[in-house]
Amino acid sequence: MDAVFRGLSMYFTLLIIIRLSGRRTLAQMTPFDLVIVLVISETTQQAMLGDDFSITDAVLLILTLFTTDIGLSYIKRWWKPAGHVIDGVPTIPVTDGVYDREALRGCRLDSEDVMEAARSQEGIETVKDIKFAILEVSGNISIVKKG
Repeated sequence: MDAVFRGLSMYFTLLIIIRLSGRRTLAQMTPFDLVIVLVISETTQQAMLGDDFSITDAVLLILTLFTTDIGLSYIKRWWKPAGHVIDGVPTIPVTDGVYDREALRGCRLDSEDVMEAARSQEGIETVKDIKFAILEVSGNISIVKKG
């Protein structure tokens, strides 16, 4: 049972840390981010399994993590506020061709991130041609053209 408690504590700890790190991290992984993920995964594995590397303990831990993930998906479906806390909500950093500097700062985005998405998705060259830019909960930026 120790593996179950270790697994649950690591699952929720990582969920909170990833949630606090922001959506930008999810969408735009740099080589630095990849190294961090690899180090975190090794550290997490050691923390969850401790000194017991048995197959039984590993299977129990895997089942615990999948069950927790499935359980959270049901909770998010039945109780929408839980989904907002766990996954977040979309953020609108551009409205009618004007940057919302507070939203950009809160998302750790800059205007170039938005314009890169605008150019690649819609061929937009200036912010004035954007009706809305939306930072989705997945970390992707959606662009809605004016007119």
